[in-house]
Amino acid sequence: MPLGRGERGGRLVGDTLRHAWTIARKDLLLEFRTRTAVLSAVVFTALVLTVFNFGRDPTAVATIDLAPSILWVTFSFAAILALNRAFQLELENEALEGLLVSPISRTSLYLGKLVANLMFVAVVECVALPLFVLFFDVSVWRVLAPLIAVIALATVGFVAVGTLFSAMVIRTRFAELMLPVLLLPFFIPPLTGAVQATARLLDGRPLSEAAGWLRLLAAYDVAFLVLATLLFPHTVDE
Repeated sequence: MPLGRGERGGRLVGDTLRHAWTIARKDLLLEFRTRTAVLSAVVFTALVLTVFNFGRDPTAVATIDLAPSILWVTFSFAAILALNRAFQLELENEALEGLLVSPISRTSLYLGKLVANLMFVAVVECVALPLFVLFFDVSVWRVLAPLIAVIALATVGFVAVGTLFSAMVIRTRFAELMLPVLLLPFFIPPLTGAVQATARLLDGRPLSEAAGWLRLLAAYDVAFLVLATLLFPHTVDE
């Protein structure tokens, strides 16, 4: 008996999500075995925070004024370091070509890579936030829930864009240098919103003052998730 349009659509969505999780699980298992990307990003994050901690003059500028910018510069640099390896493993033994000719849609490949990258970056952020609190003596516990929401919204935005550009530059020479150059202009809107919202939260202002920036982050996430999902098949097929 032929399936109806709704049943076919539901099966297609189910297959897309199942294949996406297969891709994500593969990347996560490989990273769990090697721990290369996460350890590199964690060590880099600790070094950046240490340099910022010893390089600042607390008598010149108050810590609370510098803290949001320092936090998000650290997060963004660590994310770029993790995203540089998003498709690196697929270059070995022509694994990327194998994925492209497999019965997995390009959308599933993008979503799987996106999920894996989000988890990598989330691990780094979970390590960086306590180090940030320790080094800069900033109290975040009273605003932890809204701060996590800000971090999640901003992270989804720049990882969505970063996954697309990582696939775009992976076959080029000097991909490690090109990726940050391409990404930084696209990082400006989410980083601006994240820094502004974080500054208001750490300063003890009401959440309503950060609502506009949170809406900006949410709109950025939706727009670039849709755009990246639509553009990714053309990117990897070139």
